Amino acid sequence: MSEKQLHQLSVLVGNKLKEKGLWITCAESCTGGWVAKAITDIAGSSAWFDRGFITYSNASKHQLLGVSDGTLEEFGAVSEEAVREMAKGALHAAGANLALSISGIAGPDGGSEQKPVGTVWFGFANSEGRIFTSKQHFSGDRESVRLQAAVFSLQTALDEFLEK
Repeated sequence: MSEKQLHQLSVLVGNKLKEKGLWITCAESCTGGWVAKAITDIAGSSAWFDRGFITYSNASKHQLLGVSDGTLEEFGAVSEEAVREMAKGALHAAGANLALSISGIAGPDGGSEQKPVGTVWFGFANSEGRIFTSKQHFSGDRESVRLQAAVFSLQTALDEFLEK
């Protein structure tokens, strides 16, 4: 994975969004805004991207995206349930057509036996009510895990929602 790949994906995603007249938003935790940066690196991205959410803490996930305290307590922030609620919350808060969410453990610390470093959950929701989630395990250092997560999120948005 490289930043060049991320840039190329951002161009492809932007072209598809523009072609379809759609808006995208993102709710990022472990990537810290990397997806939003990649999207807005593309000239003209204001035609398909209005806002994103960096919700690093549980409190911000709850306050900005409406992730329930019960979900965070029972399943944790790095869970299918949390990214599902993050994507739905971002979709609603941004008034977008497509939302992606990312929550994971980039390392080097913070992992557990159940959720080792490199575990990342992704959520996707669109304005037609479709929700898609995926759990991935990435290897490498913190930077590598975050880059792989950003690439995976845009590739999945393209494959699952924009090229169908």
